[in-house]
Amino acid sequence: MKPLALAIFFITWFAISLSVVGQSKLPEEVVFVPKKLFLGSVSLETTIFKPSGDGPFPLVIINHGKANGLTQFQPRYRPLSPVRFFLERNYIVLVPMRQGFSKSSGHYMGGGCSMEANGLNQAEDVPPVITFAHQLPYVDKTRTLIVGQSHGGWTTLAYGASKPDPSVKGLINFAGGLRREGCGDWQSDLYKTAGTFGKETTLPSLWLYGDNDSYFSRFVADRMFENYRLGNPNAKFIAYGSFGSDSHMLFTSSEGKVIWAPYVDQFLEDIGLPNKVVNPL
Repeated sequence: MKPLALAIFFITWFAISLSVVGQSKLPEEVVFVPKKLFLGSVSLETTIFKPSGDGPFPLVIINHGKANGLTQFQPRYRPLSPVRFFLERNYIVLVPMRQGFSKSSGHYMGGGCSMEANGLNQAEDVPPVITFAHQLPYVDKTRTLIVGQSHGGWTTLAYGASKPDPSVKGLINFAGGLRREGCGDWQSDLYKTAGTFGKETTLPSLWLYGDNDSYFSRFVADRMFENYRLGNPNAKFIAYGSFGSDSHMLFTSSEGKVIWAPYVDQFLEDIGLPNKVVNPL
């Protein structure tokens, strides 16, 4: 190949590569959402992923889990595989870091050994994010979905039991719960509180748990769901089997989407929310 032709080839290849990288990068903006307290306020570090266009777009809020160690050292949560799933269906996605996590101000509200207090404390960070989102001109104020994984799944269930916004159509819980091994019989408190949360909401919910979850065994997950469903029969449990070395990681793994996406698509259809790909990424 002649030098000029070779140069043109590499320039063209480089331009195409840049174009592909630009298309694969998700639209992302970090803002700080104010949350009023009894005295003062805190700011919640929140990532906004917006599809192209003017909207209005249905709203999805994704609640993060809790890593080991101090919460302020936990990095900003960016579950790109689920975010891509919702962007392709023309949802706007907000991913807030709760009080005391990452760069959000304030302190982590643990609630001691009470599973109920912990969940309700965490759920208090969802309403200010919805209020903030509803002020954005491209957000549909009538259609909201709340999603969470691990501690975020527990937060999602607690939010459903704490006077959710009228726009919320459903809850999705990926391997939700909380382990408090220093608190005696924490499993019994988990089961009891799941029952309490079920009694306090009529929202439909989708639960997804695997057989090789390192945090919550199928026995624990089944007991939680059975108690929850006694109070709210409008809940569906998906036992999808094993995933990799730890099904607790299904939600954020790019390989896991092929398992959970069909169930989520069906749930979205059941609750009257969009479930078709209209914006392939």
